Amino acid sequence: MGTDHRTLHNRVLAVLGPAIAAGEYSTGHTFTLQGLEQDFGVSRTVAREAVRVLESMRLVVSRPRTGIRVRPRKDWSVFDPQLIRWRLAGSGRMEQLRTLNELREAVEPGAAALAAARGGEEERAQLVVLADQMERTGRAGDLETFLDLDVAFHRRILELADNEMLVGLTQVISEVLVGRTSYDLMPHHPRPEALRLHCAVARAIRDGLPEVAEAAMRSIVTEVVTALKEDDREDGPQAAPDGR
Repeated sequence: MGTDHRTLHNRVLAVLGPAIAAGEYSTGHTFTLQGLEQDFGVSRTVAREAVRVLESMRLVVSRPRTGIRVRPRKDWSVFDPQLIRWRLAGSGRMEQLRTLNELREAVEPGAAALAAARGGEEERAQLVVLADQMERTGRAGDLETFLDLDVAFHRRILELADNEMLVGLTQVISEVLVGRTSYDLMPHHPRPEALRLHCAVARAIRDGLPEVAEAAMRSIVTEVVTALKEDDREDGPQAAPDGR
């Protein structure tokens, strides 16, 4: 596939995908390949390939003679990273963050406990190094580096849990962390308590203390869920006190 072809394909997706994800097209709304060709000024091949991507996310279903129909939200592949990004970029951002953080609340404390019980000794010790780096960059206000470390920290815990289903959620968890930074829902300096809790999680995992690791991680993610609920009530997402 040539560069121009790919660019056109991405341009169709960049408009149509976020619009469907944001609910601009209701369930059952029907497109046609001919209509997409005309609306976007692209070839039938480009329109068809864009539709295939949307089908892979279960946003639409394509049938001969009935066209391309928008699926109900309950059918969507909600763990697809691209769909998550589209939803975070739209008007339903806070609702998407709420559901993602509730997923974290259900998954990450247990993953931290498993990491403490199952992770290799050297790998568990490396988690403390990551947490210490997070603390230094967080206090310095270097949010870009802090985000990279934060994503690596939470991904490492899921990997140390030694459970392929949990590892399969690493990209989803990463999208939550990236999304909160991308949309200015993080303070310029992460709260000291949050930094302390990340260090507590790392040390509990290093020392092989599952219950302590689980409790500390629960404190981290519960705080995020609570902050989002407060933001929703106040209609002021910029005020989030989240420390990740």
